Amino acid sequence: MPITPTDKIWMNGELVDWDKAQVHVLTHGLHYGSGVFEGIRAYETADGPAIFRLTEHIERLFNSAKILGMTIPYTVQEIIDACKETVAATGLGSCYIRPLAYLGYGEMGLNTLPCSVDVAIACWPWGAYLGDDAVTKGVRLKTSSWTRHDHNTMPPAAKTTGNYVNSSLAKVEAIRAGYDEAVMLAPNGLVAECSGENIFVARHGKLITPPLSAGALEGITQSTVLTIARDLGYEAVIDNIARTDLYIAEEAFVCGTAAEVSSVNSVDDREIDCPGPKTSAIAETYHKVIRGEVEKYRSWCELAV
Repeated sequence: MPITPTDKIWMNGELVDWDKAQVHVLTHGLHYGSGVFEGIRAYETADGPAIFRLTEHIERLFNSAKILGMTIPYTVQEIIDACKETVAATGLGSCYIRPLAYLGYGEMGLNTLPCSVDVAIACWPWGAYLGDDAVTKGVRLKTSSWTRHDHNTMPPAAKTTGNYVNSSLAKVEAIRAGYDEAVMLAPNGLVAECSGENIFVARHGKLITPPLSAGALEGITQSTVLTIARDLGYEAVIDNIARTDLYIAEEAFVCGTAAEVSSVNSVDDREIDCPGPKTSAIAETYHKVIRGEVEKYRSWCELAV
């Protein structure tokens, strides 16, 4: 999906013009994938633009950096405030937000200890990642030939820039084969996640989503959905899912900041009822929650101004 430029990008403590937000070609992160990032959304609410679960996203950014051995030269609160400042500078009611911390220019080689850490935050308008009709029409999934990272190869718990080469290979493979998204399996063959989303299936009336041990990222939207589902009265658990569980699921959906809640209509050409009743109810509630329309979840919406 093309990026629509906005006026400013936050870089190392100041707002700079979009076209001047540049890095040197020898920036370490460009060569070695040594960076961490988040994907966050701001939504228009009755009180103005609000960023959904901003604090949790920035805390995860810092956790990813810690796993990578990277020290971000700002506090969590300073990056939270910078995100709000950047959103406000765009003048947009709704937007996608990309904070990025990466090893910068000045050192080259695999020893990252001498490298500086730079931080940037960009915002731009972005629609539904898997399509505007992904809730009702559903998306087609393909099990990828690419295996999700093992915990002792590239830590899947960290939202690391280099990790996403793995996801990109799976995504492109699925699209070229005529599908919308890829399902990635762990080295032991269990379902981990999709290339950019967590996955839920309904089996025997229960909603199941894979654990971190299977290679799934600890999703903030995943956590949101688990809370909403349980509050709606559904049994929702974190547990292992086999590939065949996808084929015989009563219903299935994927979720993430970019994809929001998107139903699944098939996996490897095995059709799934779509959209299922649980998926529809969760998606409907989710779209109200992110816009600050449900009082019990209002604390998840942090005003940008």
